Amino acid sequence: MADLNETLIRVTDVHKVYRRGGESVDVLQGASLEIPRGDFVALMGPSGSGKTTLLNLLGGLDRPTSGSIEIGGQRIEQMSEGQLSRWRARHVGFVFQIYHLIPVLTAERNVELPLLLTKLSRSERKRRALTALEIVGLADRAKHRPAQLSGGQEQRVGIARAIVGDPTLLLCDEPTGDLDRKSGDEILDLLGALNARFNKTIVMVTHDPQAAIRAQRVVHLDKGRLSLVPAE
Repeated sequence: MADLNETLIRVTDVHKVYRRGGESVDVLQGASLEIPRGDFVALMGPSGSGKTTLLNLLGGLDRPTSGSIEIGGQRIEQMSEGQLSRWRARHVGFVFQIYHLIPVLTAERNVELPLLLTKLSRSERKRRALTALEIVGLADRAKHRPAQLSGGQEQRVGIARAIVGDPTLLLCDEPTGDLDRKSGDEILDLLGALNARFNKTIVMVTHDPQAAIRAQRVVHLDKGRLSLVPAE
């Protein structure tokens, strides 16, 4: 369960403006949000409402036009590109709708990829990759390539890759969007277990109400503005 006494994420009056030709599009309009450590938040809203934009800002993949984003006490919008890259590698795991696995690599090697940027030894990288695969229930598929796996198994490999560095925060963009209901439910079970057993803070963008009810809270984003409602 979330520790309601400790705020991990604090988004304050964030605007994000994109310029298209001569137009300015204010995708986020003064968004403010606090997320406790260990929370599981579903982010919902119509297409084009800014959900993925907000997720990218939380992950340091983009910067706000104005406002502040504080994660774990650090103002990430004030970091240099180098600082942000190092912070992201240490603190953020990304899970995407499209798995982005490298076809010629085994599941184990795909999971190991983020660790290649660290100073860990080859044996330690392998140990951590196998541990991550065990957590997602795919220890017996470590030597399989993506083409030998089902869609649900590929997404599990993607989640193992996201958690292999023991990140502070998991950011999931439509993680069940490419899966059938059974496989999607299994992925949601896994995310719930990572939240409950390992106290991982999860922010998940989804269009699916059946996915959203797995979260502890639901945040709605519409026309660039946030509103919070309790998950049912």
